[in-house]
Amino acid sequence: MDVFDDLLHGVRGRGAVFGRSVLWPPWALRFADGADLTLCAPLRGEGWIAPGGGARPRRVRQGETAIVRGREPFVFTDDPGRAAARVRDVGREDGTDVPPPGPAELSGSTVLLVASYQVPDQVRRRLVRALPPALVVPDQHDCSAIGRYLESQIADARPGRQIVLDRLLDWLLVCTLRDWFDLPEARPPAWYRALTDEAVGPALRAMHAAPARPWTTAELAAEAGVSRTTFAKRFRELMGEAPAAYLTEWRMDLAADLLADPQVTVAAVARRVGYADPFGFSAAFKRVRGVSPSSYRAALAGAPDERRETPVG
Repeated sequence: MDVFDDLLHGVRGRGAVFGRSVLWPPWALRFADGADLTLCAPLRGEGWIAPGGGARPRRVRQGETAIVRGREPFVFTDDPGRAAARVRDVGREDGTDVPPPGPAELSGSTVLLVASYQVPDQVRRRLVRALPPALVVPDQHDCSAIGRYLESQIADARPGRQIVLDRLLDWLLVCTLRDWFDLPEARPPAWYRALTDEAVGPALRAMHAAPARPWTTAELAAEAGVSRTTFAKRFRELMGEAPAAYLTEWRMDLAADLLADPQVTVAAVARRVGYADPFGFSAAFKRVRGVSPSSYRAALAGAPDERRETPVG
């Protein structure tokens, strides 16, 4: 397993297709369901995504796929200059499911598929932080074929249609992110660039496959078949830090997720991330996170809901 697999493992959409996504101009929809990631894929027509925070609008055409980052509301519209009074709110904060459009509804000038993804844990937040407010992957990339297949599945009236659509949109999410990081205008994080490096990639995959193992620099170099000196130099060049520092931070991300389960003791968390005793683990966690494991867990227990940000120092 590599870093990209780790960060997306378990991220799933549910009830992905909005019934109110069949649109005739003039139209403007404000999405306010507080998702960490929102995927938008026009099957017909096109529109403009206007992210919050003053980010510039992005045009999204049929066959293209967009991802909006963050929980701030954003607008999808046929006209980025449309007055706020004409914007209609959509979202599912009440927890109800909206059925997908039927085949007859696909005659609208714009048909939009939307999938929302919550990224509640610390490990996957690494991925969210690496993305711009809104990104668009062009039609000529691999993901467009998935979008065309999605359209055919909307017309399938057999039981289980929603589950099929959700899983296809999960597939589209992964494909879109991977294609985005490969685009010239993207600024992929260091770990993504390093995955394809002959010296650093194998070591990253080894650390993610067995984070609790007491890795040494020599052992990580052996994973790539290079000398210790060559590996250490190349790792710092690509990652901006030493292998031991990267491994410690990754372990603390994993530990932060484990601490969210009150049934797992601090000692058990320590063992699962490679520390023989809870004292050494607590010192490392406080050095990286700024708070002790017990304080971190207490803050989680006092949070009003699972979407509250947790302390990171």
